[in-house]
Amino acid sequence: MDRPDERDVPPVGRGTRPSRAVWLAVVLVAIEALVLAIAVVVLLVDVVTLTPSSLASAVALIVLTAVATVWVAWIAVSLRRGAPWSRGGAVFWQLVQLAIALGAIQGSFAQPLIGAAIAVPSILVLVLMCTRSVMQHTRRPDPES
Repeated sequence: MDRPDERDVPPVGRGTRPSRAVWLAVVLVAIEALVLAIAVVVLLVDVVTLTPSSLASAVALIVLTAVATVWVAWIAVSLRRGAPWSRGGAVFWQLVQLAIALGAIQGSFAQPLIGAAIAVPSILVLVLMCTRSVMQHTRRPDPES
């Protein structure tokens, strides 16, 4: 059996087209950023049209949600570019969302459908972060090559 010449073997990681798993992860994380942006707008409208019991808490929630929006959007962009840190950022954000989903499923005001809508994409992104193609896409470049 002939061994292929190294020049004939396509490179893996940066410089190659992202796999379907990478694209799906990027799209899901980008959708999460979009949903966060919508939440910021809804919170802003609520502060303007309703009287919050604590204006300081309402403003803090808006600021935190806006910061999370920018951060998650940056994770999506960086994941597409193959930045090594983006996998860790995506995993952390999915774990945060799973904690939120758990809170939505439990308690006296439980909303199981909302909890499931948060949990299912989070679990899918976590699984995608563990696939070989996503790990190769986001690995650090070998300093010796």
